[in-house]
Amino acid sequence: MAGLNILVAFFASTIAVCQLLRWAARKFLPDRFYQCTASELASSLQLCACCLELRMLVEIGMWGGGYGPDVVTTLLFLLFVAHGFTFDKASGNSAVSLQEFLLRDSPLLDTTAKLLAQYMGMEAAKVLTKHYWALELTEFHMIQNLMAQDCSSSLQTSVAHGVFVEGLCAFCFHLVLLRFKSIRLIYRVPIVALTVSLLSYTAGSYTGAFFNPMLAATLTFQCSGNSLREYSLVYCCGPCAGMALALLLYQGNIPLLFQRNLLYSQKGKYKTPKTKAHQSSAAKASDKLKSSQKGKAPEKKAGQDESRKAGTLPTQKRSG
Repeated sequence: MAGLNILVAFFASTIAVCQLLRWAARKFLPDRFYQCTASELASSLQLCACCLELRMLVEIGMWGGGYGPDVVTTLLFLLFVAHGFTFDKASGNSAVSLQEFLLRDSPLLDTTAKLLAQYMGMEAAKVLTKHYWALELTEFHMIQNLMAQDCSSSLQTSVAHGVFVEGLCAFCFHLVLLRFKSIRLIYRVPIVALTVSLLSYTAGSYTGAFFNPMLAATLTFQCSGNSLREYSLVYCCGPCAGMALALLLYQGNIPLLFQRNLLYSQKGKYKTPKTKAHQSSAAKASDKLKSSQKGKAPEKKAGQDESRKAGTLPTQKRSG
């Protein structure tokens, strides 16, 4: 239990330090530069450091302390709730940054800066976490240091199946992001955290369920068991394909590539079809208007004739 307490303390300390970095950067940097660099760097550092520590618990916790998938999934949910409330519009996910680019929400320069910041943040987290493990505050860390020389691959299935699993996870994740992006943060964060937890619990034994190319590259690309090409297909092509498919299904098009909607009619989006009752009532109203105008026309003519007659009477008397 002491090891789990130290683990939770590490999570809390990491989140607090990264939040302090965000606060300092926001104070001194312009808003756009802060969002593209400092915010993404701090969020990626926070995400990667917590994932490294949680991955250690997955690999060692079961036989080292009896911590099964229920404990890991609960911690993962709580971590993503904390990430959601502290990331400050950053994602720490290269697939999400590419999605914003395809939606035209982020220009190419900003997207490139975000990807570089994510890479730097995750590499920094990797170095700092290894130094933290070297302190050997728990038995888990001591065992992790012994195992660190030869890490095991997270890809525990065939490449084709791995591409499908990562693509499906990314598809579900990005569909949830798109569907709930406009609701209030207090409701959106638990929904996203629950989605990540369920996907990780379901698909974690096959690929690790990263659906984040930058995070997967940092955590598993250097491990033995598969080639760089196989890792790239599973952890880069799979999530990007799932993201693009989710965007196409939700939007009906990919705004950066297509101007017109490929799947959904725009007429139904803005105009509501008139019902038969509404059409008949409109027709009756127009008929009444026409009939009233026809009735007024003869009356107007009769009035004009009478006025003409009244005007000619005095002239006739004078002439007589």
